[in-house]
Amino acid sequence: MQRYENFTICRNIRTFVVDMKRILVSSLILNIVVFVYPQLERYSTAWFGPNAFPVPELSDATIPVSTTFDITADYYFGFGDKTKNGYFRIEIPLLSEKVAFKLWSGFLEKYELSPELAALRAVETNQIKGKANSDIYVQTRILLKKETALWPSLILNSTLKTTSGTANFAKRYYNTSGYYFDVEAGKSFQLTTFFSDYIRFAGTAGFLCWETDNYTQNEGPMYGLKIKTGKNKLDWEAGIRGYTGWMSSHPAYGADYGDRPVVGFTKLVYTTKKLNYYIQYQQGFRDFPYHQLRLGIQFTSKKLTPTYK
Repeated sequence: MQRYENFTICRNIRTFVVDMKRILVSSLILNIVVFVYPQLERYSTAWFGPNAFPVPELSDATIPVSTTFDITADYYFGFGDKTKNGYFRIEIPLLSEKVAFKLWSGFLEKYELSPELAALRAVETNQIKGKANSDIYVQTRILLKKETALWPSLILNSTLKTTSGTANFAKRYYNTSGYYFDVEAGKSFQLTTFFSDYIRFAGTAGFLCWETDNYTQNEGPMYGLKIKTGKNKLDWEAGIRGYTGWMSSHPAYGADYGDRPVVGFTKLVYTTKKLNYYIQYQQGFRDFPYHQLRLGIQFTSKKLTPTYK
């Protein structure tokens, strides 16, 4: 009986050792494959839809007094990709002009690719037209320094991108998480000219990161600069924004990886007592092959603004 038990124990040990060897060999082969074939997909703005981790927008480097809502209709066109979608953004000041919570996302996206672009992106012909759900972005904003006569305002932003986007097979969204941190700065100067009552400069600098595949993440600096001016009820702004990933500069991925988008934009806002109406045009200068036309409405709500007593 004792001999039989010893035999059973030895057999179980040998089985365990064999299984462990198989696991180790399989893991080694997998790592070798990941190393030799670093990536099959190019997770970048040049090869995906216009809402797949676009260049972050740049605010005025201010935190509002009351809860602010934006609702827009977006149209992306040119370069073989036509995309229509709605877009909403809400910013809730937890502490008026000091701390805010911000949430935004697209919705009801409809897209259509040309056969030529679909072939370049390796999208199946039966998937060149369809619908998709968007990623959701969550952001906290903290005032670091209030604007004074001599110094600009400074705001720290911390932003997280979810993986709620769909239609990855059609190259609309990455289906991977991402985040970025940036500091915004803004300074206004009063004017008394026929065309303008003020001029404001705003900029941002930070770090952006997103996951790709094969346990690899892309990352790099992000930046933006804009100018804003206005008279009475009409305001105008224009600027440039972008970020720079590292993969396009690595020989394993190639210079055409497309992870260094740069966009320019201009925006016109008409202000009334209850609503702000605006129109925006954006053009990609590098690694963002889209023109964008945006029509939007903005309104505020004191009732939905947190108060503390």
